[in-house]
Amino acid sequence: MVDLSSETTLPLLPLSNGVVLPGMTVTIGLETEEARAAAEAAGAGADQILLVPKVGAHYASVGTVARVEDRRRLRGGLPALVVTGLARARIGTGVPGTGSALWVSIETVAVPPAGGRSTELAKEYRAVVEAILEERGMAELAIGLRDITDPGQLADTAGWSPDLAFEQKVELLETIEVEPRLERALGWMKDVLAELSLKDRIRRDVAEGMERSQREFLLRQQLNAIRKELNEGGQDEEDLTEGYRRRLAASGASGAVVKAVEAEIAKLERTSEQSPEHGWIRTWLDTVLEMPWAERSEEHLDLVAARAVLDADHHGLDEVKDRIIELLAVRKLRAERGLDAGPGASSSDSAPPGTAAGGAAAAAPARRPGAILALVGPPGVGKTSLGESVARTMGRRFARVALGGTHDEAEIRGHRRTYVGSAPGRIVRAIKESGTMNPVLLLDEVDKVGSDWRGDPAAALLEVLDPAQNHHFRDRYLEVELDLSDVVFIATANVIETIPAPLLDRLEIINLDGYTEDEKVGIARDHLLGRLLGAQGLRPGEVEIGDDALRLIVSDYTREAGVRGLERQLAKLLRKTAAEVASGADTPAVIDDPAVRRHLGRRRFFFEPAERTSVPGVATGLAVTGAGGDVLFVEASAMDGGETGGPSLHITGQLGDVMKESAEIALSYVRSNAEALGVDPAALRGRRLHVHVPAGAVPKDGPSAGVTMVTALVSLLTGRPVSAKVGMTGEVSLQGHVLPIGGLKQKVLAAHRAGLTDVILPRRNEADLEDVPEAIRQDMVFHLAGEVDEVLAVALAA
Repeated sequence: MVDLSSETTLPLLPLSNGVVLPGMTVTIGLETEEARAAAEAAGAGADQILLVPKVGAHYASVGTVARVEDRRRLRGGLPALVVTGLARARIGTGVPGTGSALWVSIETVAVPPAGGRSTELAKEYRAVVEAILEERGMAELAIGLRDITDPGQLADTAGWSPDLAFEQKVELLETIEVEPRLERALGWMKDVLAELSLKDRIRRDVAEGMERSQREFLLRQQLNAIRKELNEGGQDEEDLTEGYRRRLAASGASGAVVKAVEAEIAKLERTSEQSPEHGWIRTWLDTVLEMPWAERSEEHLDLVAARAVLDADHHGLDEVKDRIIELLAVRKLRAERGLDAGPGASSSDSAPPGTAAGGAAAAAPARRPGAILALVGPPGVGKTSLGESVARTMGRRFARVALGGTHDEAEIRGHRRTYVGSAPGRIVRAIKESGTMNPVLLLDEVDKVGSDWRGDPAAALLEVLDPAQNHHFRDRYLEVELDLSDVVFIATANVIETIPAPLLDRLEIINLDGYTEDEKVGIARDHLLGRLLGAQGLRPGEVEIGDDALRLIVSDYTREAGVRGLERQLAKLLRKTAAEVASGADTPAVIDDPAVRRHLGRRRFFFEPAERTSVPGVATGLAVTGAGGDVLFVEASAMDGGETGGPSLHITGQLGDVMKESAEIALSYVRSNAEALGVDPAALRGRRLHVHVPAGAVPKDGPSAGVTMVTALVSLLTGRPVSAKVGMTGEVSLQGHVLPIGGLKQKVLAAHRAGLTDVILPRRNEADLEDVPEAIRQDMVFHLAGEVDEVLAVALAA
C-alpha cells in the first residue's frame, strides 16, 4: 500500500500529451501558468498533486495521485517536477483552495483483488513484453518485469510503451478492474509484437533478393513486400501505372496521344524508381494528362449581346468594336452554314487539294478564316481588357501569354525532354491553365520579343499563328500533335516598327491610338470611379465628383494617350477623400475644382508652346513614341565658328540616324533656297548652327521631324518666331516636297492634349483625317501642305 495524504482535495495538474500511471516516476515540465500554480499549491501542502490527462477540452474521469519527489529546472530554464504515481483517484467537483490553482475533491480508488485469470494473463503479458524487448534488442529491460508480481502493477507498466497512443493510455488509467486492464494491455502488446514480427519478416524477404551494392533499392523493395504481405487491392493504394491508364481513358485524348501515353506508361513499368528517368516520365505523363483534351467552351455568337458587352466594358473605340463584331459575324455565318471543317481540318492534309484519299476528286474542306487581330497602341488604352471582353462575348475562357522580354524560342515551342528542368512552352501552359482547347489567348507585347543565340521566339510564333500549320502544332516537350486551329489568338503591341516583318504579315493591325479629353472624362465617370471607390473602401453615395473636376484632372494632372495616369490620380484623390471620411467628415464629400487642387497639389502640365516658341528658332513638332503621340520641340541657334564658305551643323538630343539625316536635309534645303526663304546668304557664311531636340535623355528617331527642323532654321535665320498655336509633322525632301507620315491620329491627339489649335500635315495624309474623332476635327484647324513654302506661310508669324 502506498502512503496517501489524508487530504480529500488536491491541486489538479492537467496533462495534454502524456499519462502517468501508479508506479511511474517521471519529470513533468511546467509549461503553463496553470501547471505552475498547481505545483506551487502542492508545495504549500503535503507535496501531493493530482495528475489528470486532458483529452481535447475534457478531463479524464480518473486521475493519478502523485507525490512530488523533486523540483528542478530543465535546459532553457523551464521549471519541472519529478513525481511518482501513487494511486488512482476519481475526480469530484472543484473546491476553493489556496493560490490560483484548480483544487478538486478526490475519491481514492480501492483496487479490487486480482481474479483467478489475472495470474495467467500476467504471465502471458510478461512473455509478450519480453518478446517485444528482445525483438528490439533491449532484453536486459525484461529483468525489471520479473520483479513485479502484482498483476495490476504489471498491467500499468504498459504506460511506458512508446507504441501506445495517448488515448490508449488514458483508457488504461480509467480501467479500475485488474483483469480487464490486463486484457487490454495484453491485446495491445500482441498487436505491437505482430507488427514487429511482420516488419522482421519483410526485412528478411527483402534481404534474400538484394545484393549489397543495391542497398539504395531498399525502400521500393520494402514497399512491394508490404503490399504483398497485406494483399492490398483497395482504391486508395492503387497501382501507379493503373492510375495513369484510368486517367488516360477519362481524358478524351486522340488516338495519337493515347498511343504516345501508353508507350510512356509501359516504359514507366520497366524503369526503377531510383532512376532519374522515372521522375521525368511521371512529370511528362502528368503534364499530358492534365491537358483538357476533351474540354471545349460552347461558343456564343449573339452579335447584339456581344456589342452590349463591348459597350459596357469600353468607352468609345467604335472602330475597334466594329472590327470585333465583324469577326464574330463571320464565325457565326460559317458555323450556321457548315463552312467550317471542324477542329484540325485543313486543305493541306496528306491528300492534295481537290483530291480525296482514294484518289477521286473531292472538294477541299473549307478552312476557318485565319485573321489574327493585333491591337496596337500605347499603354493604358485597354488592349488587354479588350481581349478579355472578346472572350466574354464568345463565352470562352481567357488566358494571357506575356511575351515581353522573351528571348528563347523554347518558351514558345517547349524544351526538349532530354534537358534537366524541361517544360512545355507558354502556349501549351496557357491552354492547360485555361481548362479548354478553344480559349481566347492574348499574346501580350509581341513587339518586345527579342532574339539571341537561344533562338528567335518570333519565328516560333509563325507556326502558332499560321492557320495552315497550327492544327498540327508540336510542342517539343509534349511531342504530340496539338490542334490550335480553334484557339482565338489576339496579339497586343505598343508599336509595329519592332514587330518582325514575317510575324507582322500574319497579323491584322487594329490601332488604338488613344482617347480624347471627352472620352477620358467618360471613362473616368463610367468605368474607373466605380472600381476605385470600392478599392478605397468608399460607398458610391459618399463621394460626389462632377465632369468639371474630372476634366481638370485630365487636363492639368495627366497627359497621356491612355488612362493609367488618370487612374492613379483618381486613386490618390479618393484615398485622401477616404481619409477625410474616416476622420468623421460629412458625407457626401463633394470633390470640386478646389478639392482637386488641394488633394493633388500644383498642376503638373502647362501650355508650353507659347513660352517655348516666343523666340525665333523654336518650332513645335509632333511625334509618335511607345507611349503614344507626343509634342516635340525643335530648337535651333547660331554662332560664329563655322566652316569657311558655309555653315557647320551640330546636332544634339540623342537623335537616331534618321533624325540626323532630316536635320542635314533641312539645312541643305535652307542653304539652297536661302534667297527665296528670305534668308541672307551672307548670314550663313562662317556660322555654326546647333539643332537640339529636348529631352536629351530620351532616344528619338523617325523622318517626320523634317518640316519642323526646316521651320526652326528659317525662323532662326529670319528672326520670325513660330506661331505658338501651331504644331507640325511631315518628312521633307531636298526639293522641298512635304512627304506623308504615319501615326497621324496619335499625333493629332497629342497636339490637342497640348492645347494646340492648328496642325500642319502633309497633303497626302488628308484621307487619314477621317480616323480623327469628329470632336477633335471640330476643335482644330488642319493645314494641308505639299511644299515647304506652304508650311512656312502658316507657321511663321507675320
